[in-house]
Amino acid sequence: MTVRRPLPAAILLVLVLAGALGYTAAGPVTAAATTVVALGAAAACLIRAGRRRGRMRVAWAGFGLGALAGGLPGLAGPGHFVMIALALTIFGVPAPGRIALERIRGVLDTLVIGASLVALSYHTLREQAYHASAIGDVVLGTVALAGLSRLRRGVPDLRSLTLASGALLTVALAGSLGHGGHERAGAAGWLAGFALLGLAAVLGHTGSDEETEHDERRSMTVLLPYAIVVLGLIAGTVRLALGGAPSTVGSWTRSVCIGLIVVRHVLLMLESRRLARHLEDRVAERAADLHAREARFRALVDQSSDSMAILEADSTVRYQSPSVERIFGYPASYLTGKSFCELAGRKVGARVAAAIAEVRTAPGATTTFEVMLWHADGQARLAEMTIRNLLTDPYVRGLVFNTRDISEAQVLQDRLRQEAHQDRLTGLAGRAGFRDRLAEAAERNPASRLAILFLDLDGFKEINDSLGHDAGDHLLVHVAERLRKLLPAPQVVARLGGDEFAVIVESGTARDDAEMTAMEILAALAEPIRVDDRELHVSASIGIASAADAGDIEQLQRDADLAMYRAKDAGGDGYRTYDPSMHDALTRRLGLAADLRLAFEQDELVLHYQPKVDLRTGEIAGFEALVRWRHPARGMVPPLDFIGVAEATGLIVPLGRWVLTEACRQAVAWGRPLRMAVNLSVRQFEDGDVAGMVAEVLAETGMPPGQLCLEMTESVLLTDTDENLARIVSLKALGVVLAMDDFGTGYSSLAYLRRFPMDVLKIDRSFVDRLGGETEDEALVRTIVRLGQRFGMHTVAEGIENETQLAILREMGCDFAQGYLLSRPLPVGDATELLERGLPFPVPVRA
Repeated sequence: MTVRRPLPAAILLVLVLAGALGYTAAGPVTAAATTVVALGAAAACLIRAGRRRGRMRVAWAGFGLGALAGGLPGLAGPGHFVMIALALTIFGVPAPGRIALERIRGVLDTLVIGASLVALSYHTLREQAYHASAIGDVVLGTVALAGLSRLRRGVPDLRSLTLASGALLTVALAGSLGHGGHERAGAAGWLAGFALLGLAAVLGHTGSDEETEHDERRSMTVLLPYAIVVLGLIAGTVRLALGGAPSTVGSWTRSVCIGLIVVRHVLLMLESRRLARHLEDRVAERAADLHAREARFRALVDQSSDSMAILEADSTVRYQSPSVERIFGYPASYLTGKSFCELAGRKVGARVAAAIAEVRTAPGATTTFEVMLWHADGQARLAEMTIRNLLTDPYVRGLVFNTRDISEAQVLQDRLRQEAHQDRLTGLAGRAGFRDRLAEAAERNPASRLAILFLDLDGFKEINDSLGHDAGDHLLVHVAERLRKLLPAPQVVARLGGDEFAVIVESGTARDDAEMTAMEILAALAEPIRVDDRELHVSASIGIASAADAGDIEQLQRDADLAMYRAKDAGGDGYRTYDPSMHDALTRRLGLAADLRLAFEQDELVLHYQPKVDLRTGEIAGFEALVRWRHPARGMVPPLDFIGVAEATGLIVPLGRWVLTEACRQAVAWGRPLRMAVNLSVRQFEDGDVAGMVAEVLAETGMPPGQLCLEMTESVLLTDTDENLARIVSLKALGVVLAMDDFGTGYSSLAYLRRFPMDVLKIDRSFVDRLGGETEDEALVRTIVRLGQRFGMHTVAEGIENETQLAILREMGCDFAQGYLLSRPLPVGDATELLERGLPFPVPVRA
C-alpha cells in the first residue's frame, strides 16, 4: 500500500489526531495507542526494507527496528537509546557524490546543530531534568536534522526519508517535552512521531515533486544550521530576560557555535569560489565551442556550392554568403542592403515576389523553383532557388534563400534526353523517340492504318567480335543510311539499341505496305557494305505487327518482337507478320520459367563475380555479383535469356533475394573490406517491403551494410516517385550504398539525382564504347563525371575493353572501373584466386 493523497493534509491530520488523543485520553489509553502505532510503523518500515536493496534496505530496517524498540511497553528507557542508535542508519543512505569541502561542511553542520540543540535543550529544561535521557533526545534531534540537511535530489525515497527525519525530530521533541514536565504533550508527540514514521514508510514515490522542490531543498540545507543556532540564542536570551543566571553550558555552546559557523562560512566562501571558477570555465568552454561552430558554419557557407542569403519580407538582402561571387560573379557587398526583386529584373523579380508571397504567411513553408539569373559576365544562368520562411525564428527572422547554378547540369540533362530520343551513332530516332512517335501515330490513326516493323541484323555479333566494335559501328551507320534513303522523312526510322531498328508505317493498307517495306529493306541490305576495305554481307530478320491485332502500343511492340524472333528462328534474312500462333514462343518461355523454378531447388544457379578497380589505388575495391544458370540440357544459359522470363513471371523476386543472400555470404566469407554490388530490379523494388527484405538478409549473413551496394536503373525512379522516394530512404536508413545503373540511357532527369539519396553513378557502357573517338563523346562522359562529383557521388565506368578507354576515364577523374579489359565475370574460386594474386597487369593509378 502506498499513500498518494496530498502529503501536507495527511501530516496535518496525523498531528491533529495525535494531539487530540494525547490531551483528551487517559495516560494508559495514549500509551496503548502509541504502542500499536509504533508496531504498525515498524512493520511498514520493515516491509519497505524488504523491497529495497543495499544501504536503503539497511536504513529502512534501522527505522523499523528502532520503532519496534522505542514503542514496546516496558522498554521505554533502553528502547529509546536503541532507537537513537538505529536512527544513525540514515547517514548510510546513498547520496550523489560530494566533493571534500561539501563533506567537511556536512560534519560542521552536524556539530553546529548538536551544539545548538544542547543549548536549546538546556535553556528550556529545568537543570534537574537535564539527565541522560535528555541528552539522548538531543542526539536523536541532531541525527534527524543532520540527516535532513544531507538529503538532496538524487537520493532514493527522498520524500519518504524527509518525512522519516521529521518523525525522528518529533520523537526527540516529545522526549524533551516529557522531561520538562509536559507529559501529555510528550505523549502526543511520541504518538505523532511513530504515526509520521509509518506514513513515511507507506508514502508513494513522487519524482516530479522532487524535481520542483530541488531549489528549495538546497536553500534549506544551507540555512538549517543557522536557524537552529538562532533558536538556541533566542532561548538563551529569553532565559536571561526571565531572570535566569548565565550558565557555563550556554557560554561554551555559544562559543563552539560561533567558531563552527566561522569555519563553515569560510568553507562556503571556498565552495562559492570553486563554483564560480567552474562556472567561468563552463562559460569559456561553451563560448569557445560556439565560436568553433560559428567558424565551421561560416566556412561551410562560404565554400558551399550554393549561394545562401537572408532576406526581409520585402526582399531586401540582409545577409549574403561570399560564395555568391564564386557562383554568379557578384561580391556579397554589392547585394547586401538592396532589394533582390529589383536586382533580378522585372520578369525574374515578379517570379521571386510571387514565391515570397506563397510562403510568407506560413512559418516554415518552403518553395522551390527555377529561374534564369544573369551572371556578372553577362551570361544567363539557369538557377534553382529554394525559399524557406523563417521570419518567426528568433535566430533568423528572415526568408532564407538557397540558390544553385544548374545551367551546366541542365545542359547535360538536355544532352542525355536527346541521347534517349535520338541515336548519336546513326542520327536516327532512339528508343524513347520511337516510343513517342509511335504514341502520336496511334492517336491520329485508326488501328487499321498503323503497323510497325522490328528489324534485327543477322550475324552482327560475329562481325562485332571478329572485326571489333569500330567495324560494327561503321556497319550500323551504313545500314542506317540505307534505311533513311529507302524511307525518307516523314517516315519514322529508329534504332532501338544494338543492332535493332524499327519502322512506323501509316497508310490505309498499313499491313500490306509494311510487308512491302520489309521486302524493300531486305533487298537494300542484300548489297555488300564496304567497311575498312572489307565487303560485308549482312541480312536482317524483320517482324511485322499491325495495330489492328493489338490492344495498345505496348502489345503492338510485343507482337512485332515475337514476329521478329520467329523470322530469326526461321534462319533469318526474311520477315514474318504477327499472327496468334506465334504465341507458341510464349509457351516455350513458360517452359523456361518452369525450368527456372526447378533451378532453385536443384542448385543450378551460380554467381560469377566481376571486379571493380579503384582508379586511385589500382587495387580491387569490390565485385559485382552476376547470376548464371547451368541448365542440365541447355548448358550455361546467359542472363539475357532468362532474366526477362523471371521478370515476366515474378520469379525475379525470389531470384533477386537468392542472389543478394549468396553475394553477401561470399563477401563475408572473403573477410575483406570489399564492396559487393547487387542489381535490384524494378519488380523487386516495387514488391512489398524491399528494405525489410534487405535488412533480413544483412542480419542473416552478417554482412556490414556499408559493404553492400544496391544498383538500380533509372526506370526504378520514373514511376510513383513519392513511393519510390520512401522506399529508397528506407534502404538508405539501413546504411547500404545506392547506385544508379546505366546512367544516361533513360530520361536522366537531374531532379532524380537531387531528390533521391544516391551514392554512386554508373556510366553506361554505350558511352564508354565511344571514348577515344569524337571529342564530343568524351565531353559528354566528362560532364557526367563532373556531375557525379558535384552531387558528392562516386562514378563507376562499366564495359571498359581497351587501355585507351581506361586512360581517358582515369584522366577525367572517374573513381572506379569495370570491364573485360580488367577481368571477365569469374566463378567464386577464380575470383578468390584473383583477390589473392591481384590483377594480371598493373593498373596505372590516378594522380
